[in-house]
Amino acid sequence: LSADTSLAGKNDYLRTLVCTQSARNLSGYVYAGAGFGESSTDHVFSGLALVAENGTMLSENQPYSMESQLVMTEIDVQHIRSKRRTNKIFSDTAKILDSTNCMRTDTDMMVNHNLDLSRVYSPHPFIPNTKEAIDKRSEEVYNIQTLGLAKRLKHTGCKTVVIGISGGLDSTLALLVAVGTYDRLGLSRKNIIGVTMPGFGTTDRTYTNALSMMRQLGITMREVNIKETCLQHFKDIGHNPDKHDVTYENSQARERTQILMDIANQVNGMVIGTGDLSELALGWATYNGDHMSMYSVNGSVPKTLIRHIVAWYAQVQESSAIKEVLKDVINTPISPELIPAHENGDIKQKTEDLVGPYELHDFFLYHTLCSGFRPSKIYMLACHAFKGSKYNNEIIKKWLLIFCRRFFNQQFKRSCLPDGPKVGTCSLSPRGDWHMPSDASSASWIKECENL
Repeated sequence: LSADTSLAGKNDYLRTLVCTQSARNLSGYVYAGAGFGESSTDHVFSGLALVAENGTMLSENQPYSMESQLVMTEIDVQHIRSKRRTNKIFSDTAKILDSTNCMRTDTDMMVNHNLDLSRVYSPHPFIPNTKEAIDKRSEEVYNIQTLGLAKRLKHTGCKTVVIGISGGLDSTLALLVAVGTYDRLGLSRKNIIGVTMPGFGTTDRTYTNALSMMRQLGITMREVNIKETCLQHFKDIGHNPDKHDVTYENSQARERTQILMDIANQVNGMVIGTGDLSELALGWATYNGDHMSMYSVNGSVPKTLIRHIVAWYAQVQESSAIKEVLKDVINTPISPELIPAHENGDIKQKTEDLVGPYELHDFFLYHTLCSGFRPSKIYMLACHAFKGSKYNNEIIKKWLLIFCRRFFNQQFKRSCLPDGPKVGTCSLSPRGDWHMPSDASSASWIKECENL
């Protein structure tokens, strides 16, 4: 409650104060100021009413109204508790406080799936709401990536980097980061070695885009066809090449990584990893294949944001040829291309058909890592955020179950990740943000999903 008088510009100041205080205290902050009818002599009261949560303004009224207004929203107590649980200031203070001087109020934290929320939850929490903000975020993330790689190159004295170029989104962004880094360091782009390695599932579309992109960006191009090598490997280990199973797929991924590592040794260079945060969460990588590199620039960038970064890069380029190839990369279905294509040459193995839509998984991932929510809470929020979209409640439940199962089962891959720059609030690096045993049980999460 406040009887603070109104002055020109003061409401903006109060909004900043309320948001800042809620962020500092990791709390909800409800502010209600005196309004019309309470003015006296020299003062006017605007009737400002605000509700903030951990630095975010959730709801506010229209100040200077002559009518009474009611401001309503929800403060997410579970989110605040999750933040306080991992914040060192709060955990240290809790040890000092004498619990006998504190008053505890217990609340029922059961999730109400039928709650009609008034506050808005973005279906794409990693992506800002406006085009201007998206471009700003994309540029900032890109700068963090280039600075991280620049520091690693200067520290090691390495002058050459090696990147596997598939024509897909992830390797495209890694290449663009390398190009930006070399430009900032004043090094020749010819010291960036892009290697395209056609295999059994490589399509003309991705192959052409990979070559065009490397040519337009002016880097050194190399091509190594892995088909014959993999067939020999199948023969060596006694695997039927007509059996398109996990051995068939992973052999190709590991062969490509071996080629990149050996070329890096040849040129005294460094292999740049291309895998992203969303793939790490799902374990959608071949262990000791594309899972491994010497420095991974995309490791904390979610898949849904990568599209926007590549699109931002394209729009700031003068070359129409670069714009066109990057536009086609963005519109290409996401695929590891490890299974032979359709007879018409189209991609047969589409990642999102197998593990689910990345926009759903990134929503699940954000609220698992950044909000600390259980599956039932994530499900409720997802149903609210995606209401009216192509994802009904049953589809959301289906892919949430897949996410929970894979997130736990694939931790062993995240326990031994290469270094890479952290670009946002969420990271799965075992050296910093994410400390999870590889054999953690998912039983309670799976049970909760099944009972939704």
